[in-house]
Amino acid sequence: MAKLESFSSRWGLILAGLGMAVGTGNMWRFPRIAAENGGAAFLIPWFIFLFIWSIPLLIAEFSIGRGTRRGAVGAFATLTQGRFAWMGGFVAVCTVMILFYYSVVTGWTLRYLVAAATGEFHTADPKAFWDAAASGWQAAGYHVVSALIGGWIIQRGVVKGIEAANKVLVPALFVLLVVSAIRAVTLPGAERGLDFLFNPDLSSLANYKTWLEALTQSAWSTGAGWGLILTFGIYLKKREDVVLHSATIGFGDNSASLLAGLAMLPVVFAILSLEDAHAALQAGNEGLMFIWVPQLFERMAGGSFMLPLFFLALVCAALSSLIAMIELASRILMDGGMARGKAVKLVVAAIIVVGMPSALDLTIFKNQDWVWGVGLMISGLFISLVVTMYGSTKFRKEFVNVTPGGWHVGPWFEYVLKYLIPAQFVIMFGWWMYTAATVYDPAGWWNPDPFNHTLSVGTCIVQWSVALGLLMFYNKRIAAASTRTPIEEEQE
Repeated sequence: MAKLESFSSRWGLILAGLGMAVGTGNMWRFPRIAAENGGAAFLIPWFIFLFIWSIPLLIAEFSIGRGTRRGAVGAFATLTQGRFAWMGGFVAVCTVMILFYYSVVTGWTLRYLVAAATGEFHTADPKAFWDAAASGWQAAGYHVVSALIGGWIIQRGVVKGIEAANKVLVPALFVLLVVSAIRAVTLPGAERGLDFLFNPDLSSLANYKTWLEALTQSAWSTGAGWGLILTFGIYLKKREDVVLHSATIGFGDNSASLLAGLAMLPVVFAILSLEDAHAALQAGNEGLMFIWVPQLFERMAGGSFMLPLFFLALVCAALSSLIAMIELASRILMDGGMARGKAVKLVVAAIIVVGMPSALDLTIFKNQDWVWGVGLMISGLFISLVVTMYGSTKFRKEFVNVTPGGWHVGPWFEYVLKYLIPAQFVIMFGWWMYTAATVYDPAGWWNPDPFNHTLSVGTCIVQWSVALGLLMFYNKRIAAASTRTPIEEEQE
């Protein structure tokens, strides 16, 4: 029986987990969402949901991966005697579909790093530059480069690939964020941005939207429910403390988000007029990061030095998350008996081909980001359901609290997984669907056309239904395929 490769050290594992969790959403979504929802007041529900959504799901995922030694599909098949392998399949499908366009996002960060390092922004019109970089053959080229870089890292294995890459990417990211934050808060007028972020508008807590945005941000940012930590849990040594590691990753991800807020908001309010500052924050994720940020740093003293550093941090964030997604997809193929090298090559080829429409057409990109981003909420629900179906008390004793002298969880963990996660899912998922039907596309909310009704309810339902229908139909086959190979033994 083959020996299972494991992370070589506790820090290697934590850095890999942080690399998975800290991505572009921390850099561009958190500052904007926090600023739009009461600033410091937003941080209150954001931290609450870290404890009642994100960390419990991270604990469950780590424990499932370590206990079953299989990827998302095989793990669900193992825990449910094959009956609900389709649930694990949906978790995998969601993340893999995100992978197909996330390589496009990584390509954008690479393109902007090149532009920042070569001084292209000195003469470029920010909007025209973004339009050229966001879609078309330029975006396609960088999309391919991103997929190849990610594949090369994953092909090297757990220690030489995932762990080695994150030992560089994650510390570099945090150092760059700290440097950017220090420079931002020392700008003349930066106090307006700090006041906007840290002076709480407690009246916003009376608005349900603030709480729902906080829950959404925590769910998407930490990677809880994506199946990525489940995959990394496969390579976790039995003696490692999943509770401690989950808490460390959760708090580390929140810290990165706060640093990103400190690096972004003081610059916005120090450089721009109040009117332009609000326009920048309302420009959407891509608009804020790729149209306004170059303008901000161009106007800032020392901006020619800071801009490349900022986009280098963004590249580190994007790439560290990209390789986690590639590993998830590759691991599922490896569970079916495929060698790592062959599995990674197949995954990279799929990324290049299936991700190409998102690279060439921004409408397709936005549609896929909408459909599968919201689909992650269903994935989080499925993680909690599989624990409940196995038996939450039994799961806690057999899968979680198995580290002598480690952090153990009490019955509260069972309550959260069995009741709170499903309740939060119903509220959060219902809100996003209601928003799509009343705000995003009220006239054609039922229409599944991804080109003309990009953010409709209909386009979500159709694509999810196709995925779920096929997975349920082939449940027995995928359950058998995902558990075909013997479970590998842990390396000494």
